[in-house]
Amino acid sequence: MYAIIRTGGKQYKVQAGDVVQVDKLEQALGAEFEINEVLMVGGESTAVGQPLVKGAKVTVVVTKQAKTRKEIVFKKKRRQGYRKFATHKQEFTELFVKAISFDGKTAKTDEAAKVVDVKAVRAEKAQARVAARKERAANKGTAEVVKKAAKKVAKKKVAKKAVKKTVKKATKTGAKKKAAKKTSKKA
Repeated sequence: MYAIIRTGGKQYKVQAGDVVQVDKLEQALGAEFEINEVLMVGGESTAVGQPLVKGAKVTVVVTKQAKTRKEIVFKKKRRQGYRKFATHKQEFTELFVKAISFDGKTAKTDEAAKVVDVKAVRAEKAQARVAARKERAANKGTAEVVKKAAKKVAKKKVAKKAVKKTVKKATKTGAKKKAAKKTSKKA
């Protein structure tokens, strides 16, 4: 069974177990209420309202109250020097359709509504970021000491390699000079 409901001046096709985002409704988070503005009920038998179906109702649960992603609003008129830039976030309510009832028949879902408190989730994430920042600051002192020690060791290794290279070059050039002197004396 499905129903077409009207809320916020818009129409939505819903079935039991669906999650729908509608324009903001003044309902508490987790509240269960009925929508009586049912325009049509379909399924085994179809009933079309004139404009509403009598005796039909849809039971919903509010699962989320939040804002949509940021939309960019940019207006421009060519060659007029007119440009406007703005952003917009639309508030919405997310509804979980629990049941549809009409003419003594009821279509229910076995699933449970998953209520999400967006403000609480954001607060938890912010606290986690602050805790991570504090931990990094606490570890920064020990990390700097370790980095300095590693740099000193690396400098010592580089210095040893440089000394070895210069010694090898000196011995090679010295051997070449001696060989050159020997060949020049024989001639």
